[in-house]
Amino acid sequence: MDDLSRAVLDQAAHENFPVAPFFLPRAWRGDLMAIYGYARLVDDIGDGDLAPGGGDAVLLGLERDRADDRLALLDALEADLHRVFSDRAPGPRHPLLRRLGPTVRRCGLTPEPFLGLIEANRQDQRISRYATAADLDAYCELSANPVGRLVLGITGTTSPERVRRSDEICTALQIVEHLQDVAEDLARDRIYLPEETRKRFGVTEADLAAPHAGPAVRALIAHEADRAARLLDAGAPLVGSVHGRLRLLLAGFVGGGRAALRAIADADHDVLPGPPKPTKLSLLREVGATLRREG
Repeated sequence: MDDLSRAVLDQAAHENFPVAPFFLPRAWRGDLMAIYGYARLVDDIGDGDLAPGGGDAVLLGLERDRADDRLALLDALEADLHRVFSDRAPGPRHPLLRRLGPTVRRCGLTPEPFLGLIEANRQDQRISRYATAADLDAYCELSANPVGRLVLGITGTTSPERVRRSDEICTALQIVEHLQDVAEDLARDRIYLPEETRKRFGVTEADLAAPHAGPAVRALIAHEADRAARLLDAGAPLVGSVHGRLRLLLAGFVGGGRAALRAIADADHDVLPGPPKPTKLSLLREVGATLRREG
């Protein structure tokens, strides 16, 4: 594996939830890491966080001097994704997409979830504010929900009910990430707190740029955290609908979201100095509580 791809995959250790934990079958771990590598690459392109030097642009068939053209990179990535699903030569250019190919074929995955992640990052280049919670949820339908659907796909557990529960969990996890990253997102000129809710709590953009959250910002963050918690609770029965090691993995996703919400609450909802992060002990406690509750 090349150094660029290894650097992308190494970021899995810093996520709120376990990406491909040791207790899963080896094939599942490989498939989950292949999906993670793709999703991380898409997000790094959309956020302008690719490794310096333009190596990824070259791998995707672009000139090195176009390494900062995010829309061109996303277009090139989409073209490379279509090569993953094509039987015609040549195959994918980028190593992370070549790694994805065996997973796609073995699990019978379709292009739609992968395309959704690309479209979410295209949207990030055009839209930096969301008027309503419904608008934000529609964004999460592209940016987060495809990942859960892919997890169901590689584990052979897809059903309409499970997809619905998975979507609720993934939207909740995306909201949690937005709450943790308010300051980082604002530095990128993005706000993922709905405008209608900010107005209701009397929060301005200047308030979000302060070193610490005032009472209005804390109340807003608490409100959004409650919304994420309700979505997690609604989706949590997904955990009890499966068995064995997959049940433990899904409990890790739900427990990771709940542990992150607890960390936000423990910070008195002041997320502006930096993202509140759960401890490993807190994560384990929440995973255990989820397994007991959904048993």
